[in-house]
This record gives sequence, C-alpha cells and structure tokens, in this order.
Amino acid sequence: MKFVLKSAVSALALSCVIGAVPAHAYTLMDMLRGDRARGQSTIIMDPSAPIRGTPGNRNGGLGGDIDPEAALPKVSGPRYYTYKAEPLVPVDTTKFADPVVTGAVADVSGAAATDGAPQRHFLTEAKVRANADVARALQAYYGDGKNPLVWVSGEGVNERGKAAMSVLADAASVGLDPADYAVAEPAIDPANPDPDARDKALTQFELALSSKVLSYVQDTTRGRVDPNKLSGYHDFQRKVVKLDPVLKLSRLSPDVAAYLSSRNPDSTQFLALKAELAKLRAADGGNEERITISLDSLLHPGDSSPEVANIVKAIQKHGSAELKSAHAATFSAYAGSSDYSPEIVSLVEDFQKERGLKPDGVIGQATVRMMTGGDNNASKIDKLIIAMEQLRWLPADLGPRYVMINQPAFMAYYFNDSKQQLAMRTVVGGKNNQTYFFDDEIETVEFNPFWGVPQSIIINEMLPKLRSNPDYLDQLGYQVEVGGRAVPSSSVDWYGSTQNISVRQPPSSDNALGELKILFPNSHAIYMHDTPSKSFFKRDMRALSHGCVRLSDPRAMAAAVLGTTVDEVAKQIATGQNHAVKVPQKIPVYVSYFTAWPNKDGVIEYFDDVYGRDAYVDKAFDVTTKSREAQI
Repeated sequence: MKFVLKSAVSALALSCVIGAVPAHAYTLMDMLRGDRARGQSTIIMDPSAPIRGTPGNRNGGLGGDIDPEAALPKVSGPRYYTYKAEPLVPVDTTKFADPVVTGAVADVSGAAATDGAPQRHFLTEAKVRANADVARALQAYYGDGKNPLVWVSGEGVNERGKAAMSVLADAASVGLDPADYAVAEPAIDPANPDPDARDKALTQFELALSSKVLSYVQDTTRGRVDPNKLSGYHDFQRKVVKLDPVLKLSRLSPDVAAYLSSRNPDSTQFLALKAELAKLRAADGGNEERITISLDSLLHPGDSSPEVANIVKAIQKHGSAELKSAHAATFSAYAGSSDYSPEIVSLVEDFQKERGLKPDGVIGQATVRMMTGGDNNASKIDKLIIAMEQLRWLPADLGPRYVMINQPAFMAYYFNDSKQQLAMRTVVGGKNNQTYFFDDEIETVEFNPFWGVPQSIIINEMLPKLRSNPDYLDQLGYQVEVGGRAVPSSSVDWYGSTQNISVRQPPSSDNALGELKILFPNSHAIYMHDTPSKSFFKRDMRALSHGCVRLSDPRAMAAAVLGTTVDEVAKQIATGQNHAVKVPQKIPVYVSYFTAWPNKDGVIEYFDDVYGRDAYVDKAFDVTTKSREAQI
C-alpha cells in the first residue's frame, strides 16, 4: 500500500504542472477525478460560493436526495476575447485658428513663406479622427500658434512630407501594415485658380499625415494591438508613448525619414526577425520547391520507407552548414534507397540534436516538421509579423542579464552580458491550463519547497474524492489549514466553501516542485521549478503542466540567477530544510510566446502555435485596420 500511495502522491504533486500519465497506471489523479462519466457531470460555480449538503452526511453517504457530484463546483481558467480596437475620437480643431505668421507658414527650411502658402485658419475645417493619445498630441502641437505646419509649404507637399509618406509606405518592412498609415497626397490642379480650395486640401493633408505619423510612432513602440484585450492569458503594462515632441522633432530633423525609422526597435532579436522577413519576401513569391514527407506512423531505425529519399533531401536543404559538412560522405553515397540505414539514422540524429529534438533517430511529426522547414513562406511571414508585434510589448531593452522562456519552443534560456549561457528544456501548461504571457523579475530561489495546492486543483481535482473520503489527504501526508489553523483533513466539511481552506505538501522526494523553485511573484502564481516527473522532458511536445514552468536542469538555472555554482546549490538542497535565498539582483524574466524566434546564432526558428494564440493576434490586426479606415 505504501508503494501505491507514494506513486499516487508523485502523480498528484504537480500543482501547476500536471501532465499526462500512462493509461495503465492508476494514480491519485484517477482517484481524485473519479470515473469519467462522473467527471463530466460537474458544473461551473464561483469557488467561494457555499456548497450545500445534508448535515451529518460529510463522509460520502448519499442520504436524502442530495447528489454530491451534481453540486461539485469547477474553477475555469482565463478566456480569449473578441478583440475590440481602440476607439477613435474626432480631433478638436477649434483652437487651430491662429496663424504662425499672418499670411505665411514656414517652408521646408523653416523660413517664413508667403508665396501662396496655405493659411493656418483652414485647419479649423479639417476633419480627422484618432485615438485619444494621438488626438491630444495633435491638439497640443497645432493649438500652439508658434508651431508652423510640418508637411506642406508653398503650394504643395514639401520634401519632409514626401519623406514621411515614404517611411509609412514601407511599414511592412518592420512588421506593420502600410494600410494603417496610408494618406493620399492631395490632388491639386495647377490650372485651378482657386487658392482656397488648394489650401483646404493641403491643410486637411497636413493634419491627416500628422495623425498617421503619430500613430506610426506609437505602434512602432508599443505595437498595434493591446495584448490585454486578446485574452486573460496576456498580462502586460502597456507602454506609454510620449507623442508630444514627435511633430516638432520631425519638423526640425534634417532627415525626417531617418528620425521616424529610428523609432522602431533596434534589439538584436528584432533586427533578426526583420532581416528574415525581408529575405522571405524577396523569395519567389513563396513558390520555391517545397519538400513533403508523408509518414503514417513513426519511422524507426532499420525500417524501410519510400520517404527516406525525401528525408535525406530535406535535411540537405534545411540542415546547417556544419551538419552537411560532417555528413558529406553520406549525402554523396546516398543513391535513393528506401532503407533507413545506420548512416541515415546518424544523419537524422544529428539533425534532431541540432533542432533541440530528442536525438533518437525515430522520425515522427515533430521531426518531419523541422525537416520540411515547418511552414511555407506565407505562414512563416505571418509568424514573423506576429513575433515583431509581440516583441514590442516587451521592454525595448531586454537587459544584459535575463531569463527568456519561450513556450512554443518548450525552452528556457539564461542570458548574461547579452549572451546565451544556458538553454534547457521546459514543460509548460497544457492547452486547458495555459501558461500566461507576461514579464516579471526573479526575486527568490526556494530550496526544498512546500507545494501549496492551488484552489483550482483543490476544487477541480481533490474535492470529488474528498467528499467520498474526507481523510485521505491525512493518509497521504498533506497539510490542511482552515483560516490559517492546521486541522485534519477528516475534520473539514468538504460540502462547504473552500475559500479559507489551504492544502500543501511538505518537502520530500515526491514533492511536486522537486528540489527547488525560482520565484518571480505574480498574480498568476507561475514560477519555474524542479519536478520528480523527468520523463516528460524526453517528449517533443511538452505542453503538459497546469501552467507553471518545469525546468530540465533547475540546479543550473538556480546557480545562474543566484550568481553561484551548482555545487553550492547542491549544498543548499542537501540541508533538507525549506529555506529561501534572495537573488543578489532582481533579474528580468520573460514568460513569452513566440512561434518565430532567433536562436543564439541569430537563425530564426519556427515553432507550433501550441495554444492557437497567433490567430487571435491576426484577427486583432484585421479589426485594427478596419477601424483605422474610418480615421478620416
């Protein structure tokens, strides 16, 4: 019985990190969930709402007409939203009447121009809609009688205006949509003697272009999309962009195109994504030869398949120069055989290792996807654009020392002096228990941690069993508190509210969090930690937990963030005592979600959209563009 209980505790003790277990194993999770039919009868309720039952019937009896399963609550996770674009407001032009110089505006050189220049008072008749921040910046600039017009002078659009339009038209090169910033140059008939009509058109253009320039600068800095409107899994403090100086700096800059372009991110990651985007767009329309590999099942060493020829061809196309050099003899000698021979197996193993897959020579769908490039050009471009957008949500400078967790890659990286020093496999949340997308700061490493069971697991997983057997948590060694007071599990009314009930697992070899956890306090209770379930790291698809991030080498990560050695970390663990050590200096951690991302060599890698989040960003792009079409 002790062996059964120990195995059961290991299976449960996965807080935000529960993954699949073998179908034949009967674990505590099975005990908690009960039979499948019962599990489907649960209803969603507020976890703090009282759960009524028959008095004296706590121990699982089904007296009276009470069905305890029908009353079981369920904690549901965050949801995805229907994206709504930022509202546009009319720009208040009523205070734009005062001219800079009576009968004159500044020309492109900044000097006063009287040769048919548009009169400032026509700005009061211009009609433009913009978001609230852009509207305020427009009103601040044009409401100041000392500021001349920026983009027009004389009888038409000046060189500065043409340069700005050129930058906006090239917005696609930095992952933005040129349609969001399009402004038509006013059509002015030189033969038309009506100067008022000309000046009205020019002042309307002036205000419209300024609005688009401000929107562009805002978007380059913080992104087109508000991530917090995508889902409850996105959590960002949206950047505040200072727009008031933009028009003045545009007017004073000797090279307005360079000034506007400089507002884009310039991190190594962004520049790598930008370069890849340009390269793919320069390809022949995405119609380059695409290699396909069709396997109905896993291909093992020693098997035979006509797809072996395509496997060799795909590695020859997508493998690194080093790999192709190391296996030059294999490529040269291969004559199209369908045998999955030892030489080809070795080639595949090295390719798998290069791409972060398990180098076992077994070819499944994850390996096929890497071999075939993962995506066609169109889908890669889409991933790059979304990645560039998401990178704008993060700080412009990630810092010289930080931890990057990329969920679709199932990897965590430690950077020091802006160089990658550690890379390790992770397990992240399953599709029904997704890991959030946010950034924070690492503050503490806790050794020999307790596992505090989240309310979601108490309610969703434990409560069904507790209603039948109230003291089984006592039997398993879990600690239960009600209102901060330690009590036996058997004394709790599990038909009442769980709001003031806490459950935790003491440190042990079976503890869900393993030897240590790395904390960056956040409202989502997400952290990095060890795990006793090491086998999950051998899988290619590792979205298996309840939301937290399991590390394949937690001791190395703890040593890195603490600025110490793995040996010293081992000594801390060897005490067997629960204790925490603060990191000497808080370290940024980016719990991110990029389906396209540069590796340490600057090569872009592409990953499956495990949670389907990219589609929501795409929809938000469309909604934003449609909203902005009504800007003027």
